[in-house]
Amino acid sequence: MNAYRMKPLAFPWPPFIYGAAIAAAFLLQAYFPLSVAETNIWIARAAGGVLIATAVILDVWAMRTLVDCHTTILPNRCSTHLVTSGPYRFTRNPIYLGYTLATAGIGLAMLNPWCIVTAMAAAALTSLVAIKREELHLLSRFGVDFERYCHHTTRWI
Repeated sequence: MNAYRMKPLAFPWPPFIYGAAIAAAFLLQAYFPLSVAETNIWIARAAGGVLIATAVILDVWAMRTLVDCHTTILPNRCSTHLVTSGPYRFTRNPIYLGYTLATAGIGLAMLNPWCIVTAMAAAALTSLVAIKREELHLLSRFGVDFERYCHHTTRWI
């Protein structure tokens, strides 16, 4: 099969990576607890809620944009269109950015500092496992248009 027709991923890893990161954070907090300052806990919980709400809005906006552009949401399917509108104007990976913000937000809301650590680890692993392959897929499908898009749009933020 040529690169143009090749799927970016054989399995949709990113949702599982972030799910595992959240589970790992709660296991780490249970066995290796990190203490949280007792002052202003409501600020951490409020900030966590804002991050989670931002993540949900970003993910829904990104998924809606993909549907409107008649291309797949699933990371293990071939893209039919290069999407550069909606949140894709600001970041090439708004869904993964949303996952990262949600993971960190859960940590703040639940007062679990490990979630912030595992959110960063999940973002790094997602970059290695998924984003690099997705970018190769998009480059093979859309060529110079994708290169131009990459030049003007950051990968994460």
